Amino acid sequence: MQLLDTIFYFIITIGVLVFVHELGHFLAAKACKMRVDRFSIGFPPRAFGKKIGETDYCVSWIPVGGYVKIAGMIDESFDTEFLNHEPQPWEFRAKPVWQRIIVICAGVLMNIFLAIGIFWGINFVQGEYHRQTTEIGYVVAHSAAQQLGFKEGDKILSINGEKIEHWDQIQTAMYVDFVGDDLQWTLKRDNATTTVNTPRSSIPDISDGMFGILPNQTEAAIVEVLKGKPADKAGFLPGDVILTLNHSPIINQYQATQIIKANPGKAIDATVKRGSEVRDLTVTPGSDGLIGVGLESKYTGPLLHVKYGFFESFPKGVSDVYNATTLFLRSIWQIVIGKASLSKSVGGPIKIAQIATRTAEIGVASFLGFIALLSVSLAVMNILPFPALDGGHLAMLIYEGIVGKPIPQRVQQGIQQAGVVLLLTFMAFIIYNDITGF
Repeated sequence: MQLLDTIFYFIITIGVLVFVHELGHFLAAKACKMRVDRFSIGFPPRAFGKKIGETDYCVSWIPVGGYVKIAGMIDESFDTEFLNHEPQPWEFRAKPVWQRIIVICAGVLMNIFLAIGIFWGINFVQGEYHRQTTEIGYVVAHSAAQQLGFKEGDKILSINGEKIEHWDQIQTAMYVDFVGDDLQWTLKRDNATTTVNTPRSSIPDISDGMFGILPNQTEAAIVEVLKGKPADKAGFLPGDVILTLNHSPIINQYQATQIIKANPGKAIDATVKRGSEVRDLTVTPGSDGLIGVGLESKYTGPLLHVKYGFFESFPKGVSDVYNATTLFLRSIWQIVIGKASLSKSVGGPIKIAQIATRTAEIGVASFLGFIALLSVSLAVMNILPFPALDGGHLAMLIYEGIVGKPIPQRVQQGIQQAGVVLLLTFMAFIIYNDITGF
């Protein structure tokens, strides 16, 4: 049943994102009076569909993307028969550069609009919840924060002069507001004000690890229990809160992980809270020091519920998309310069399916928020100037607009073919990485 749920949520997630993206290309092409030969969800071979008018609307067998085949355009189909005759008025190549740019960018824009729409709706219906604390409750051992001298009990007053009023502002300040900058933290410590200067080089990338501070008032909550693993056999359930391990109080996931990893093959006494009950369990970690659970440090302190009106929610949605775009671009740059691992930073179909299922189990808003973030990442990836992606086509059109003539069509074809080969190789790597990490 779990496998069916995972497949279902994967199909919904990918289906929505691909449909919206390709619909952008389709509508723009139609608006510019171009002939659209095929609108496909999935890559060939074709599975089923129906031809309406001049367009074949279909579903294809490879469920990792989609495409709109526009007459007179060199694309991933490698159909170049049109090169044997003069450009026709309905063809892509016969239209002005500015119209072709609109068609190429329309898919990316639709993904951005989808994300803005989702965040707009979430902000209006649900609002935001802010953790109402600025006090550090735990500093992770060997983390950047510990090495820089942060201490438990410190209260964060400001970062680079920007006042910090709740915990959720901290990450935004670190990775969005002052991205790339050194940080100056103003702290209240033992009734005195102190400053901690943090070089940007000492702050781990958001995709590579955490800075190492947690708010006060947290607990170690189990969010996932893997079937057949020690925790499952011992009777742990998702939603359990770990109170003690080997009689040591536990207040966050890092303390729990430290004790579990330190006792491979040894029985650990655990006390967990399950609803209103407290239960005693015993679990024996495997030789790898794991018990097969997903843990999170769940905040239990006061929350501030911020509500937005219908019109207020729109600029907040735009801001959410901007912040997500900034984070994705930064993550890509960290991979390019070698500061982040490609295998750790990139997820494929299996990873997407897993996260989609988990967020759906949390609630509709969480699932939609994941789709919005994935839509932003799809837009960012597609607009990169890489052959076979929208950004590759855009780069060639910009060249044509500047120089006044297009790149020779045979050269375009070669670039497209090389791009598809590289893209397929990259997709194979991602799927392999997914399988080995499954």
